[in-house]
Amino acid sequence: QVTLVESGGGVVQPGGSLRLSCAASGRTFGIYAMGWFRQAPGKAREFVAAISWSGGSIYYADSVKGRFTISRDNARSTVYLQMNSLKPEDTAVYYCAGRRTIVASTSTREYDYWGQGTQVTVSS
Repeated sequence: QVTLVESGGGVVQPGGSLRLSCAASGRTFGIYAMGWFRQAPGKAREFVAAISWSGGSIYYADSVKGRFTISRDNARSTVYLQMNSLKPEDTAVYYCAGRRTIVASTSTREYDYWGQGTQVTVSS
């Protein structure tokens, strides 16, 4: 069992930046690909970014490509999401997710562990 806890959310102006962190605890000795997903009110949870266990493979949703950057520090059992040039449509609860494999995935159905979420609000 692995527990994921997100932090770093908040309220920012359009064009601003935030960095989300996801800290893992529990059985973190396993190998996990990691991902970030988000869910806006009344909408389904959607893929944002994913990274393989080694960090060698990274994927982004088209809506965030060029603005968001995912990274990880396996020694610290932490994954990050740097969000720049934020837009109102980025407003959502952001979730960190872990997958029991070295291969990254863009699908919510292929992740085994989920954090509680952190709210990101982009508003003027």
